[in-house]
Amino acid sequence: MYVIAGLGNPGKKYEHTRHNAGFDTIDILSERFGIPLRRHLFRGLYGKGVIEGEKVILLKPQTYMNNSGESIAPLCRHYRVPVESQLIVISDDISMDVGRLRTRKSGSAGGHNGLKSIIERTGTDGFIRIKIGVGDRKAGDDLVEHVLGRVTGEDAVKLKEMQERAADTVVSIITEGVDKAINRFNC
Repeated sequence: MYVIAGLGNPGKKYEHTRHNAGFDTIDILSERFGIPLRRHLFRGLYGKGVIEGEKVILLKPQTYMNNSGESIAPLCRHYRVPVESQLIVISDDISMDVGRLRTRKSGSAGGHNGLKSIIERTGTDGFIRIKIGVGDRKAGDDLVEHVLGRVTGEDAVKLKEMQERAADTVVSIITEGVDKAINRFNC
């Protein structure tokens, strides 16, 4: 069983912001595979289903971004999901331009507080992560306003394409393995 967790912030105020790229990708997977997100446990909104013959849990932590590990770690423990091989985390990344996507098998938090929380709560940085580029702020702009802002114009189209590509990457990880997914979908 895989746990596929998209990071973001709950509530209408944060819908479709840069920081909610992970939530939006979970919504794509939910729709594609008919996995409704109706359960409220482990401080998260989640649904159980099947993707390409593999049991999965789609999760949107409701802890706010900086405390994502408070939802993900207990859910993985409860379902005995091996974090280092069957947890997939989808997040935004300001260090990559909009229109970029990168999958890694492990790594540091890289300044991302959601990833930092997961590393602290699971006790490992060895989990699969899919990072969606949302672009960095302009010189002098506030970081919080940037990540909690919405993308417009051509960048909005690119971001949506990368969220679809992130969903394709999840399917590839499940069906072909993480190495093939990295070679196929990183851009």
